[in-house]
Formats: sequence, structure tokens, C-alpha cells
Amino acid sequence: MKVFYNADIFQVEKGFTRGWLGVSGDRISCMGQGKPPEGTQNSEAPNGLPVDLRGHRVLPGLIDIHTHGNSGHDFSDGKVEGLHKMGKYLASHGITSFAPTSMTLPYEKLDTAFRTAAEYRDTRAADEARAAGIHMEGPYFSEKKKGAQNSDYLKLPDIEGFFDLQEGCGHLIRIVDIAPELESSIDFIKAVVSGGCRVSVAHTDALYGDAIRAFDAGASHVTHLFNAMRPIHHREPGIIGAACEKENVTVELICDGLHVHPSVIRMAFRLFPGRVCLISDALRCCGMPDGMYELGGQQVRLENGQARLLDGTIAGAASNLFDDMVNAIHFGIPAEEAIRAATIIPAGEIGADSYTGSLEEGKMADFIVCDKEWNLKQVYLGGTKIRPEEG
Repeated sequence: MKVFYNADIFQVEKGFTRGWLGVSGDRISCMGQGKPPEGTQNSEAPNGLPVDLRGHRVLPGLIDIHTHGNSGHDFSDGKVEGLHKMGKYLASHGITSFAPTSMTLPYEKLDTAFRTAAEYRDTRAADEARAAGIHMEGPYFSEKKKGAQNSDYLKLPDIEGFFDLQEGCGHLIRIVDIAPELESSIDFIKAVVSGGCRVSVAHTDALYGDAIRAFDAGASHVTHLFNAMRPIHHREPGIIGAACEKENVTVELICDGLHVHPSVIRMAFRLFPGRVCLISDALRCCGMPDGMYELGGQQVRLENGQARLLDGTIAGAASNLFDDMVNAIHFGIPAEEAIRAATIIPAGEIGADSYTGSLEEGKMADFIVCDKEWNLKQVYLGGTKIRPEEG
């Protein structure tokens, strides 16, 4: 057993408390407040002493349920070696689980990409983030709110086509996005939800009534709130107003400082208490220098941390979820709320909360160590240190 002590350990209900934890194999086997019981041995240390974390903070590994790529690679490329590079980058930055996210593309390309997620899951290295399911963003979107999605491949909701893709990847799709104003969207939502997949509204010009019908049919998630949807209006509240009223609906929020103003981020946490998932929406240019990149068959320019199509449309993000969580804290979100929004809440959205997303006995020993200024110091994935102490 590995034993860690002298740390402020984050727990979902309690927040931070000074304590210790023990890891056996790849799971958290025991934990408690204060110091470890007298005589507790660290069997993996030559002197048998517990690891002193020097008063740092210990958080669950972060979970990004909406990320397209990083390090020059994109999930939609359909190459498993790219997923390995992505997973390594994510884990080294404190994101220990993720849902690789697709773009609006032809079914044959989506099928290839989705099958690589299954291959990656079976070949993942110990220092690579876990693929906890697929987020299917597109092609069932509105032309009016397509954003950076490629309009050449937009489709109406297609129940048979979706389930063919789901079958091909071994039912790894955990979230599928849809514009609820489209023809046959309600039938699609009912069929997909009954099949065990979460439906999210996204890239939509839907009115309030369209949104209510979608949520009543079973949709329970909103993709990148405020982006690629009608803004809230006092006579037409749209998706945002409808989602606020439905307490089972969880919303995504990009906190890179570009997609959503800090004031609106603070507002979102007040409108959706306990229902915000922080996401990165990162592109292949994440972790890369300024230059030209590709997204769903379109050119993207990364300049000064901003990724845009050539016409100026925001194309996605160039930051990772850890940095976004720290941004949220700096924008005024209480640390405990920001951490939950990057860990246990997204874990629940993709059905991974039974084994990750919080620090509890029996769950995976995926955790990160930060100092008081929120600098990332160490990362543990399945109890194995994959990022050593720095500074």
C-alpha cells in the first residue's frame, strides 16, 4: 500500500480537509482526517514511511467530457496513435479521464474515429488518460448556428444511423448532440435516451418551446452554454431559460476567458447551481505554437491563444481543462464549486462516477496535487505517479 499524508484532501461533500489516503493497486483503499493511524506503513517506500505532501491540495483527477484534440492531433482524424498522444498530454496536465469529441463529418469518418476510441481503451498506456466514452458533437445541427461545424455534412436526426455508429464502437457514445428544432428530433431523443445514451442540445436556433419539448422528451444536457445558440431574451428565453427551469439538465461551460465573459461565467454558476460541467472544447492546436491547423475539413488559425476560422468565427479552444478550472477560480467561482464542475459532475454525465470523479474508498486512485496558488505539482493515475514534483 502507498500512503500519502499532510495534505488538504478534497471531498465532494466536505470540501478540503487535512488528512491522508492509502492506495492499494490502482484504487483508493483507505483514507481519513488528520494523520495516518500509528504504525501505518508505506510498503513501496524503502523506509516504510508515508509520503509527505507538504500541505499541498489533493484533488480528484479532472474529467473533460468535451475535447476534440491537442498536441497536433484530433479525435476525428481516426488514428489511434493520435489518441495516445492526446491521452498522454491530458494526463500530464491533470486530466485523467476524457470523452474524445467528434465534429460534423460523414458517417464513414465518424465510424472510423469511434472505433479508434475502443482500440485506445484497450491499448492505453499507464501514463495516458482514460477514455471514458465518446461525445458525438454533430452532425444533427442547425445551419444557422453551425459555428465552426462544417455545413457540408449537416444532417437531420437519424435514429438508424446513430445506432449503427453506436453498435460499431461497442456502445461507447455517452453523449450525442442535437438541435431540437430539427424535424424528427423528438423521436430521435426518445429513442436514443431509451438506448442508454445522454442527449445534449447544441448548435441550435431553438426557441423556448422547442427546448422544453426536447427536455421533456429526455434531453438532459446543454453543450457549451451560450455558444452556438440563441442568447437569452426577456421575451424569448430560448435554450438557456428552458434549461435553467429543468433541474435535471446539466450545462457545459468553456472558461478560457474568450468564449464566455467572466461575468457571464459567474452568472451561469448562479443560474445552474451544482449543474455546471467545465469543459475545454480544445482543438488539435491545444499545446501547440501559433499557426494554421485543421478542424473538420476547415482551416483554423491559432494566434495569441485564440483559435478561429479564416472568417473570424471562434473555432474552439486552445486551453486545457486544468487551466480552465483555475481560470474559473480566478474569475470568482468558489474553488469547491469549480472543482466539482471539473470532476464529479462531468463524471456523472458520462456514467463514470461509480469509479472516478471523487476521492473515495474503492474508486480509482486518479488524483492531482496542487500548491496553494493552484500550480499543478504532481499527477497520479491509477496510483502511479506520472508527473513528478516540480519546483
